[in-house]
Amino acid sequence: MSTKIDDEVVPGRSDTSGTSATAPKPTKRQRQAAGIADAASGGIKVFLFKLVALGLVDAIALYALFILVTADQWLIAAVVAVVTIAVNWIYFSRRRLPAKYLTPGVIFLVLFQVFVLVYTGYIAFTNYGTGHNGSQQQAVSSLMASSLQRVEDSPTYPVTVVDQFGTLGLLVTDPDGDALIGTNESPLAEVDAEFDGGKAVAVDGWTTLSFADVIARTDEITELAVPFSDDPNDGAMRTPDGSNAYQYVSTLEYDEAAGTMTDLTTGAVYSDIGTGAFTSPDGEELLPGWQITVGFDNFVRAVTDPRLLQPLVYVTLWTFAFAFISVASTFFLGLFLAIVFNDMRMRGRKFYRVLMILPYAIPSFLSALIWAGMMNESFGFINQVIFGGASIPWLTDPWMAKFSVLLVNLWLGFPYMFLVCMGALQSIPDDIQEAAKVDGAKPWAIFRLIKLPLLLVTVAPLLIASFAFNFNNFNVIYMLTDGGPRDSNAPIPVGFTDLLITMVYKVAFTGQSRDYGLASAYSIIIFIIVAVISIIAFRRTKSLEELN
Repeated sequence: MSTKIDDEVVPGRSDTSGTSATAPKPTKRQRQAAGIADAASGGIKVFLFKLVALGLVDAIALYALFILVTADQWLIAAVVAVVTIAVNWIYFSRRRLPAKYLTPGVIFLVLFQVFVLVYTGYIAFTNYGTGHNGSQQQAVSSLMASSLQRVEDSPTYPVTVVDQFGTLGLLVTDPDGDALIGTNESPLAEVDAEFDGGKAVAVDGWTTLSFADVIARTDEITELAVPFSDDPNDGAMRTPDGSNAYQYVSTLEYDEAAGTMTDLTTGAVYSDIGTGAFTSPDGEELLPGWQITVGFDNFVRAVTDPRLLQPLVYVTLWTFAFAFISVASTFFLGLFLAIVFNDMRMRGRKFYRVLMILPYAIPSFLSALIWAGMMNESFGFINQVIFGGASIPWLTDPWMAKFSVLLVNLWLGFPYMFLVCMGALQSIPDDIQEAAKVDGAKPWAIFRLIKLPLLLVTVAPLLIASFAFNFNNFNVIYMLTDGGPRDSNAPIPVGFTDLLITMVYKVAFTGQSRDYGLASAYSIIIFIIVAVISIIAFRRTKSLEELN
């Protein structure tokens, strides 16, 4: 009788037919996979390496958790904790070999792609920007601190300046002899301190600054405004010299229940009307305000505000023109040179090919800077040497600047197309061309009806990618013209050669007023435009696959 356990025949025993049965031998592929798994998860050296690497990961995760919990970011802290536990479980397991290779890529994909897209989308639905950077509580604290005035009969408080991980604080001795400590963000709280002559001079967990350190950080110390309590109306403690402090109270009074801010000097009342700032009845706002969700207001403002719509329209048209002309010019020039240098009758072809790819070997931002110097109207090489001292406004006239940008981008882009077209041409079978010649086809017909369609099978996806790249070609615009010449009539800092991507950069990071919410909305619009064009173009290129 045979004995079966879990549907497997025990080796060495016979079944009911009297024949001997053994477990099936693993295949060669299974043995290789098992060997790889053992090598990846076994061995003392591998274990020690994993232990050190995961120790570093866990240390970074613990530090991040400490920061996140301190900032009350519980959701993000929970995500970090779950991911860290999952990573340790995967890499200390002897199985799950695919997950060990996929996990780093997935984590980096989420961090640098998915998270960035999601966060950009979130910012696009807020009023985040200059004057609206933090929470309402932070805005109230900032407003109260910016309007502080010293109380005339304030007693003198002996203080010691202390430091904790780069954060300055004041160790205060009150008139009753108690020690209090606080920072810009944390109000005064009683602590056990070390006294010297009735003055608190040290406290555990903080470093007492020496006289030389106080002198070196005078500007930071004089900016300190330590709140007396959680109520901002109680005022704050400030020190002019790092040794004595005085009580200051704000000329603004905050009513949390009513959601109002009252200017005690003028009597004006500013209310929270849901716009992210305290606003007076006549529309005047107290800044800074705070960040709120505004829905689709940024998108609506981007396409309906007359001041923003006009620059958006011509920048969008120029962006499309720049992308199409750049792709077409670089492709046809690269194709022409590839055909020329693919001729077997030409001598020194290898030398010429090396010269053709030199612009591609130089970083694009450096090439753009060199071209900017050569195109300078006053002392540039092109005007002074080639045109004999002419004053051609290559970069200062709107139309000449556009031409200059296209010319420089042609210089930067044709080597890539040259390499691609050269490889595609060499992959076309010679017998097809020979058959066409035998049938009496002319060279132009062979190129138009045979070479070009076969070439496009390979090159079409790259042309689409090149269009997407040039649609967001930040380097050449920023380094060559910085988007200029400037359009003085536009309400945002935009120029006549700005692309959508450089306009977004200027809206977000230049000028006195930076509107990150509007810039994020523009970014989402750009993403949608490029995605739609790419999807349509890739579907169109499927018809070329029949040529294969």
